[in-house]
Amino acid sequence: MEGNGNLRFIALSAAIGGLLFGYDTAVISGAIGNLTKYFDLSPLQTGWAISSALVGCLLGAFVSDYCSTKFGRRMCMAIAAVLFLACSIGTALPESFTVFIIFRIIGGVGVGLASMVVPMYIAEIAPAEKRGGLVAYNQLAIVIGIVVVYFVNYFIALQGDDEWNLNLGWRWMFGSELIPSVLYMALIIFIPESPRWLLMKGRREQAMKVLEKYNPVGRAQTVYKEIEASLGEKTATDWKLLFHPSFRLALLVGIGLSVFQQITGINAILYYAPEIFKSFGSSADASLLETSMLGVINLIFTIFSIYLVDRIGRKPLLYIGSSGMFLSLAIVGAAAYYEMVSTWLLPFLLLFMASFSISWGPVVWVLLSEIFPNRVRSLALAIAVFIQWIANFAVSQTFPLMTGDKWLNEEFHGAFPFILFAFLCLLALIFVWKFVPETKSRTLEEMDDMWKNELVK
Repeated sequence: MEGNGNLRFIALSAAIGGLLFGYDTAVISGAIGNLTKYFDLSPLQTGWAISSALVGCLLGAFVSDYCSTKFGRRMCMAIAAVLFLACSIGTALPESFTVFIIFRIIGGVGVGLASMVVPMYIAEIAPAEKRGGLVAYNQLAIVIGIVVVYFVNYFIALQGDDEWNLNLGWRWMFGSELIPSVLYMALIIFIPESPRWLLMKGRREQAMKVLEKYNPVGRAQTVYKEIEASLGEKTATDWKLLFHPSFRLALLVGIGLSVFQQITGINAILYYAPEIFKSFGSSADASLLETSMLGVINLIFTIFSIYLVDRIGRKPLLYIGSSGMFLSLAIVGAAAYYEMVSTWLLPFLLLFMASFSISWGPVVWVLLSEIFPNRVRSLALAIAVFIQWIANFAVSQTFPLMTGDKWLNEEFHGAFPFILFAFLCLLALIFVWKFVPETKSRTLEEMDDMWKNELVK
């Protein structure tokens, strides 16, 4: 029981990186209005204030393989924590809009690093039978970060009048990220390095100690030998290995999961929920309340997913989630098209959020952390996460263009984005059915054979 408690502590400590991921991503939603007024930003600059962090995410994902391989998973998380800390201070106290953007990008690099390294680290330290639920802690932490910052922004805004919020309120919103950043830096001191990375670097005794501490009695030696065997098979560079048919298939599935997670509508709703509600008739106060309801539903169903992912498997959750997302967005799209959306918008966006949160939110991170064989895991995961951020950036930039297009609004009455996302949810369901393997209860060392078997089907 003590080992289980320690394992949860390690997973939760590492997952603070996910909380900072969510916090850093969502803090801008409450600050952007006053930030825009304070710096007198144009619409293009306002968009850049939001999306600049995603550029940093791309950079972080790009260097994450090198960082995690060269310095270790633990050190890479520590670097991310320092970047989050720098971002919180720099975005709270910028001398100019340019300085603000620089620190937004720095924070984005931290997000990019954490988004790749945290789930990989948890997957590499967790026993196979507990891996899914423990890796899903990362998504839970992301969601908690989003929900927490929604309420932090709300309570900060209540502390003063409009003039106070214009000059100081938004600064406190960004500065509030300092607290979880310092907590993350402190907790990383107490967690061990990944046993797979230790073996990769020839630190056999340290690796064995970690495996013995967090695996069932008698299992540690078997896992140790499996890791050694999988690492010992490495005969080419990582990049060349990725072009081997079985590795290439794993990479393509990982990329597909990353892209579908982003293009099925979640970030359009996370980033623009208040504006969506206001565009269909909600008041400013009501739109913030409705957005907070989405955050609470996100949190509740992510917790359900953690309970279910190792019990019923990854694919069943993706089937359920894709179906619910398709249904909810199709109904919202139809309601908007026939101008009946005020009745249908909130309940079916809540259904969409519940469906995503029990499936594509946490399950994709679980799958990405485990589907790649040991020899290419770090590089393949970095590539998948890098492309994930590109897809995120694309959705973030195109959604306001779709909602602001005069012809689309005249023809579809605001329904077009929802119809498009519903169609993409249907494609995601087909993709899971055709290409995604079930990984429940498999060890990370079994992934190589799994992909070889997929090739001969």
